[in-house]
Amino acid sequence: MTGRLICGLGHLLPAMLFLNSCATLSPEARVRAGLMDAGLPPATASCMAERMVDRLSLPQLRRIQSLASLRNSHMEELTVDRFLRKLRALEDPEIFVVTSKAAIACTLLG
Repeated sequence: MTGRLICGLGHLLPAMLFLNSCATLSPEARVRAGLMDAGLPPATASCMAERMVDRLSLPQLRRIQSLASLRNSHMEELTVDRFLRKLRALEDPEIFVVTSKAAIACTLLG
């Protein structure tokens, strides 16, 4: 009986490790998900998150993630312009400047 239990747990270990790695997302992945949840297109969100994550503090990145609630009230895709207008409500000039620069760069790069 003990042998079967140990053998059975051996099969669960890789799955548990995989799930643990998924639970610890990088700050960039969290920002990307937050931007997409806010309604930005995936390509734009990915590009912007990559540029923003090294320039903002973790508390600032968390504040941006809070904008995901925007999507709940507007089910259509959010334009970058509209997103930046909502971002201004956070009243953090550094967040606004870094995010605006990322938005411009990502829009120009396509």
